[in-house]
Amino acid sequence: MITSSGSSGGKSPYKYLLLTIVLILIDQGIKLWMYFDVLPNHYGEIDIIPGFFKLHYVENKGMAFGWTLAGDYGKLLLTIFRLFAMVGICWYLIYLARKNAHSGLLWSIAAVLGGAIGNVIDSTFYGVWLNNAPLDSATPWFHGQVIDMFYAYGLDGNYPDWIPFLGGQYNTTPIFNFADACIFCGVVSILIFQKSFFIHEERPTRSTLDNGEVLNEEEQAFKEKNASLGKEELAISDNTKEDTEAVLNNKIENDSEEVKEESK
Repeated sequence: MITSSGSSGGKSPYKYLLLTIVLILIDQGIKLWMYFDVLPNHYGEIDIIPGFFKLHYVENKGMAFGWTLAGDYGKLLLTIFRLFAMVGICWYLIYLARKNAHSGLLWSIAAVLGGAIGNVIDSTFYGVWLNNAPLDSATPWFHGQVIDMFYAYGLDGNYPDWIPFLGGQYNTTPIFNFADACIFCGVVSILIFQKSFFIHEERPTRSTLDNGEVLNEEEQAFKEKNASLGKEELAISDNTKEDTEAVLNNKIENDSEEVKEESK
């Protein structure tokens, strides 16, 4: 179950969608700057941290971090999948906001949505706007290549054999973009803080009385406690009555004996 915070009336999704829009604008601004300035004027590269990190212009026809889908229709299928995912994530964000979900979860999903839309724009339109679709594409629509640029080349090299999956071979660090980073950070945030974002609430069981009244556990326990106290009071009352009758009987017997003795 999703945790809720604040008022029970839900949250407005607009501030979270605003974050999504801001992330999209940043992502597209970086990509277009790389295409129109860094590529022609800086040979596609700008060293940010010499020997470790640089901006390196790359056109990626696949998924995040350079992964690709094989086949003639791999790119088209990937773009269609991204479109459906974008719509689904947007609907889910609005749904959770109206359900008053945890703010951290909503911010994380907004970041994922911003990254997804950023890459969808590349795949859908860049083949037409920037003419960067592969030459063998049937149509430039939905075949645009995503622009990547962040490259931590200082991490390239041979890793020790004891490192799983990477050890014993030369490894090249994947090049990624701002949209990929948004998706990655949003997903990691959800995984790390999932215990805060999602909880399992035990709903109180309910019982129906003979008169049709429905009570939850607390109300039922309170009613049973009162009934128990009532029974104890009745028991005490009965015991007191019996004791009183016994005293009166003893007094009557004693009085009778005194009368008999006096008559003698």
